[in-house]
Amino acid sequence: MHVLMILTSHDKLGDTGLKTGFWLEEFASPFYCFKDQGFEVTLASPAGGQPPLDPNSEQADFQTTATERFNQDSKAKQQLATTLVLADINPNDYDAIFYPGGHGPLWDLTNDANSIALIQAFHQANKPVGLVCHAPGVLKNVNNADGTPLVAGKQVTGFSNSEEAAVQLTDIVPFLVEDMLQQNGAHFSKGEDWSSYLVVDGKLITGQNPASSAAVANEIIKQLS
Repeated sequence: MHVLMILTSHDKLGDTGLKTGFWLEEFASPFYCFKDQGFEVTLASPAGGQPPLDPNSEQADFQTTATERFNQDSKAKQQLATTLVLADINPNDYDAIFYPGGHGPLWDLTNDANSIALIQAFHQANKPVGLVCHAPGVLKNVNNADGTPLVAGKQVTGFSNSEEAAVQLTDIVPFLVEDMLQQNGAHFSKGEDWSSYLVVDGKLITGQNPASSAAVANEIIKQLS
């Protein structure tokens, strides 16, 4: 099995002067879930090369077994440093697609025509589409063939308004993931803040926060097995 993981290329947290990017746990945990099952993993991003890492995700409080494993894994680090360019990806080469979160995707992947086309292609081919934390935000402009939002009528989750408020970025982000999904007609649900919460609607698999990243990956593995 061959999984495509899409990472952000955006590193600016609005106009704050602070850095953002992808969240380490949300990449590392699914990456090793897939690798340990013998899956091939390809990494891609809008700009290619090294995607920006949210520096907050390197803080001691946010380290897990998976992040510590990644920090010791020179081969994985080299793969991350050489992500493919999103525009060069052929969806027919992959069995599933996965988006780690972090705040970065809200700015670039949400509006990226290549990302939108890839999600539409995977969805139409009935292949698993997994997204965790802020990554469900990239579904904002993804539509069905009839022009309706892809998430309309679907059960989904994502980084909640209360979690965004807790990290004090409600007024910084371009939109709130929870609000956007509901405005696009999705049936949004959430668990306790910071606890693992998974929602599966057919091949659309969403997780609420960093703690949910392995659950999303394992559901993709389950569907492909």
